[in-house]
Amino acid sequence: MDENLPGKDKIFAAVFPHSDDFSISVGGLIIKLLSEGMTGYFIRTSNDEMDSYDLTAGETMFRIEQETRAVAEFFGIRHVYDFNYKNHYLDHALVTEMRHRLITLFRFLKVDTVISFDPWGHYEENPDHYITAMAVEQACWMSGRQLDLPELKDMGILPHFVTEKYYFARGAQESNLVLDISDVVDKKAAAIEMHQTPIDNMWKERIAANKYPRFEDKKEFIRKTMLESQPAMEGLRYYEKYRHIAEYAGSLCAQNGQE
Repeated sequence: MDENLPGKDKIFAAVFPHSDDFSISVGGLIIKLLSEGMTGYFIRTSNDEMDSYDLTAGETMFRIEQETRAVAEFFGIRHVYDFNYKNHYLDHALVTEMRHRLITLFRFLKVDTVISFDPWGHYEENPDHYITAMAVEQACWMSGRQLDLPELKDMGILPHFVTEKYYFARGAQESNLVLDISDVVDKKAAAIEMHQTPIDNMWKERIAANKYPRFEDKKEFIRKTMLESQPAMEGLRYYEKYRHIAEYAGSLCAQNGQE
């Protein structure tokens, strides 16, 4: 590794409920952070059992688990952690339990940067998204506190603050960072295509409901609905928007003239 890379010795964790969330929503950011030398982990909080078309829950979970690991390897993610809470029922899981599991991992991995859904994003209809976001937000600061889960110190897992956050929202959001992903959009598209089971589900559900115009194929469906669905902004055709929170402006913010 180049010793001069700005992300050398830095750790990020992408925490999302579903396998395709981290490619569709934040794939460009992940590619860029890894290219800066950061080490990345993916924490998936649900078991994704409902994200297929006409497959059993068991087959769905197996296929998506394999696809998730293939995409993580494609990106260069070091490891995938699965919490395996029931898909679409995270609001029945204890937020405190998820939070404590995240605190343990944030400390153990010494996570500097977290990427997740925005806990304050508006009009999010999927409970898995906003429950995961709530647990992440709470865990980020509690992981650095001495009296939260103090027993971990006896295991050699010491308090560690998460000092940077990239929050993504599907709806309205108070964003302060627009990230140009034009140079990595092809790799992001390739990663999205690798999520064959959930993409097939989205594709077939929309055809059955006649919700969108007919697309020539799944590649066009991905491009039009996941990469080009936002209006061009300041001359950018391919970008991702975030609410970025940090103790100091990171290199990606400097590159994009934000903060």
